[in-house]
Amino acid sequence: MTSIGVVGRGRLGAAIELALRRAGCDVVLVAGREVDPTITHRLGLILLAVPDTAIAPVAKRLATNDSCVVAHCSGSLGMDVLTPHRRVAGLHPVVSVPDRLIGADRLAGAWFAIAGDPLISEVVVALGGRSFTIDDAHRSGYHAAAVVASNHLVALLGQVQRLAGAAGAPMEAFWPLIEGSVVNAELLGPVHALTGPVARGDWDTLRRHLDSIDQSERAAYLALAAEAAKLVDARLPVDLNSPEVVWRGST
Repeated sequence: MTSIGVVGRGRLGAAIELALRRAGCDVVLVAGREVDPTITHRLGLILLAVPDTAIAPVAKRLATNDSCVVAHCSGSLGMDVLTPHRRVAGLHPVVSVPDRLIGADRLAGAWFAIAGDPLISEVVVALGGRSFTIDDAHRSGYHAAAVVASNHLVALLGQVQRLAGAAGAPMEAFWPLIEGSVVNAELLGPVHALTGPVARGDWDTLRRHLDSIDQSERAAYLALAAEAAKLVDARLPVDLNSPEVVWRGST
């Protein structure tokens, strides 16, 4: 594996640096955004693990050298932000990185969305991971899926916590249900894993739910109920699609 430079001192950059060192890679540079422009003449690969808005400015600051691949770790940006470099790549880990240590653990054996120069595949192999290629035209759509899978899921769990708390139930009681549902979706696929009132067409139960929860929670509840209905080729009844359900209650 070639010598690697990691640019970025945030959670992702620190986690990638640690994961690569654990894998025995030659990580010779860990730097912030104010990186020495000439490092492209000393390294075979530079990973830009900086915020999306900083990628293009940092890439432009680096000296061009066809012996060095300049890659970013953005999920949504294409290769054009790495202009003027000729050998470019993308490496986006499909994991959440809450801190350096947990992130490094998760990067070992992870899935990666890659693009560009074939050298980037060697990073995946070094980390014992698996990869799939996403072209520039589909990177934003891919990243949207990743955001739903991670960030939106966390937001949904926040609603579970609020609704449970309002009813006097402990959040701890719901973790086995949450984990079991995720496992079911993985094993059976979302369509066959769906259970509950929407899967049964039990709209009266949904109406009782809406009557019982705070008005501020109704829009999210109904939006997800509508998504659940799509899985079983159903639609919510007209009265549950009315804006009045959200703003004035269902009765």
